[in-house]
Amino acid sequence: MVRDALDRCIDAVTTHNRIVIVVLLLLTAGAVAGIGNLDTSNQAGSGDVGETTPAQKADYIADNYGEPGGESNVSAAPVYVRHEDGNALSRAALIESLEYQQAVLDNDSVSAALADDGGVTGVANVVGTRAAEDPNATREERIAALESTDDDEYAALLSESLTPESGALSLLPQRYDPGSTTAESHRMVFRFETDGADSAGVPSDAQRALYEAAQDSDEPNYFTLGEHAVGDLNQQMTANTTTLILPVALALILGILAFTYRDLVDVVVGMIGVVVSILWMFGILGWLGISAGMTMIIGPVMIAGLSIDFGFHVFMRYREQRGSDEGIRPPMTRSVRSVAVALALVTVTTAIGFLSNVVNPVTSIRDMAIGITLGVVSAFFIFVTLVPALKISIDGLLERVGVDRHKQPLGYGSYLGRVLGGSVTLAKRAAPVVIVVALVAGSAGAVAWPALEQESFQQRTESVADWKTELPGPMAWEESAFVENQLYVTDQYRSSNDGAGRSAVLIEGTVTADGTLQRIDEGSDTARETGVAFDQQGVESVRSPLSVIEATAAENDSFAATVDSADADDDGVPDRNLESVYDHLFEVAPAAAGQVIERTDDGEYRSLRMLVTVDRGDTYDDRADDMQSVATAIEDGDGDLTATAAGPAAVTQAELGEVTGGILYVLLLALGVIAVALIGIYRLSEGSATLGAVTVVPIALVAGLVIGSMSLLEVPLTLLTALLMSLVIGLGIDYNIHLSDRFAQELGRHGGVYDALEAAVVGTGGALLGSTLTSSAAFLALLLHPHPQLQSLGLLVVLSLVTSFLVSVLVLPSMLALWARYADVTGVAAGAEPTAASAGDD
Repeated sequence: MVRDALDRCIDAVTTHNRIVIVVLLLLTAGAVAGIGNLDTSNQAGSGDVGETTPAQKADYIADNYGEPGGESNVSAAPVYVRHEDGNALSRAALIESLEYQQAVLDNDSVSAALADDGGVTGVANVVGTRAAEDPNATREERIAALESTDDDEYAALLSESLTPESGALSLLPQRYDPGSTTAESHRMVFRFETDGADSAGVPSDAQRALYEAAQDSDEPNYFTLGEHAVGDLNQQMTANTTTLILPVALALILGILAFTYRDLVDVVVGMIGVVVSILWMFGILGWLGISAGMTMIIGPVMIAGLSIDFGFHVFMRYREQRGSDEGIRPPMTRSVRSVAVALALVTVTTAIGFLSNVVNPVTSIRDMAIGITLGVVSAFFIFVTLVPALKISIDGLLERVGVDRHKQPLGYGSYLGRVLGGSVTLAKRAAPVVIVVALVAGSAGAVAWPALEQESFQQRTESVADWKTELPGPMAWEESAFVENQLYVTDQYRSSNDGAGRSAVLIEGTVTADGTLQRIDEGSDTARETGVAFDQQGVESVRSPLSVIEATAAENDSFAATVDSADADDDGVPDRNLESVYDHLFEVAPAAAGQVIERTDDGEYRSLRMLVTVDRGDTYDDRADDMQSVATAIEDGDGDLTATAAGPAAVTQAELGEVTGGILYVLLLALGVIAVALIGIYRLSEGSATLGAVTVVPIALVAGLVIGSMSLLEVPLTLLTALLMSLVIGLGIDYNIHLSDRFAQELGRHGGVYDALEAAVVGTGGALLGSTLTSSAAFLALLLHPHPQLQSLGLLVVLSLVTSFLVSVLVLPSMLALWARYADVTGVAAGAEPTAASAGDD
């Protein structure tokens, strides 16, 4: 019944092709209108994961604690001064820094948003204040004082200002030798009032003023790393991608399409189908109001690959179907009929594979699953309606003006036909051996899953290769100054004490129990021992209840007496009567206490917070691991205290764990659901449930082989590559269903199993090869990109494509041959549709 309804729809499309084109163009216009409503934000957030994850604890901290220092409405924006060929600490350089500050402060946006405490901290400010001998000196007075010093006096000022005890050391590179009069760079920090609801954001207009003023200086080089610098980076990246990556990808795609199709019309019509399918996906998402955050990245990848594959099957089957003296419409009708069931099966099973992601705990992944499923359905609809209708209309027009549109299908050439037919020979002679080898290889690959290197995200640590910058004309990659500056800052600077770069640990449980502060002291020691804490004079490396207690006791004698009475072993750490210590602390220093101790309205102490000023030179994963060590050192064995690292690195690493665990679960769930679906569908459509089971096994092999290849090629498992593992299932389904469905059809025409298998492998294998080459070439172009994250994306997609193709044409034929040897294939042969040749013989 379903097949009959599908056939009637196809007949209507090929009979009324012009009406179909008009209707589809109108529907496409409606879809495009929906793109204007598209939500491109990433919905992944801390609320997406379990209640005890670092993300949830980070939210808890934000809700129950203020910002460090009680300045919840102050954000910092650093400006860096680098003098590669000179001395950034020279008198002229520091005077110029003060002049830069004055020029920036003349901007109304900056002066209006500047914090009330003076707003700017810098080496020039510290040295200028000492030279003026007045802590309240204006910038003009500091400049005049520096200008009036001679060389010896200035050198002495620097040495006296930049001692190991000076807080100004946080404004200098970590390799700076305290007291030295030379340095390659330094930084100044502007502090701005911000909206309390968004304390992390520096006002955009103020950031722009800092950025534009920095652009006016060449030597020394002034630069920022704020939103406007990032905006320029993105523009430069887009320009580079447009002039290098995109042309290479398009050249490879069009070159391979031209080689495989050997026909401009088929190339153009196929690409129209690809573009329209992607437009429909985003348009429907816009109309439905579903976030397209992750879909923006992965959606075009999946839909373009799937659409190109659909196009190959429609066009190649049409070429097979059309007789030498036959018109256009009848063979197109037969060809779309013959591939429509396979395309529908691919659509259904691929949709199942992606919709399995709705069980993932991350919202953005669930939205991505829905978005790509809509794209897959759109591609199926476009390639059984618009594409055949366009093909009929254009071919008909060309033939009316005398252009012959008969083309040979890919795979029927003398050389390629022998190569593809070789797998049938292999299946005939050694099918069990092929299957055993494939199963062993796939199992070995799957075992490598736990051993895959995991990174929250791949960070770029090197500049672009010289040869890319030396390419001719506009293809030359123009490296953004932002990248070099960011790499320099990461290498040379650590986090300062300006409120940025802190990582938190939340301690919960019986926080007034004896020994709690001793556990926190051990955690502080661990932070310094692992190197995650920025341990430098003048910088508060760890702020905790203990450090606040010590600092307050040093200034308040009555509180010091309370601390001494609570210190049973005289080691300086209170270890008893902690509730009374906390009570007294809130009496004498409530603001400082509230930053590290959570007290409810009824006086209950519910949690504690430790803040570690982290070394920004570490990678996210190293930082997360070290902060987890700090949390582990604080927890006690009895479970009275629990400590959770809740900084940005820990949150990102936890989300990676959620995603990778979710993806593995999704892969297994998808395989199970797809197996049930194919078994049921093949039982109804072909009369053989076991044919559906045979079609599923290679999909699992593809997943295992791709995982093994990732391990061998050292492709890490990141948030992005973990999400792309769904691609493996989608491609494996696609390739195997086409071959199995074609084999079932050929059984209706050929008397022998191997004749049917050879017709299926040679006919459908050619289309699969064309699809693999085209999509792989496009993603190989990503290897030209300097960012390792995009290189890994391209490599993973290519691995998935090539592995899926090889398994479908090398392993699946042996499985089908072995299945036909033991299964009753008469029902399959009797129920198979007439093929191109048999229909042409009628």
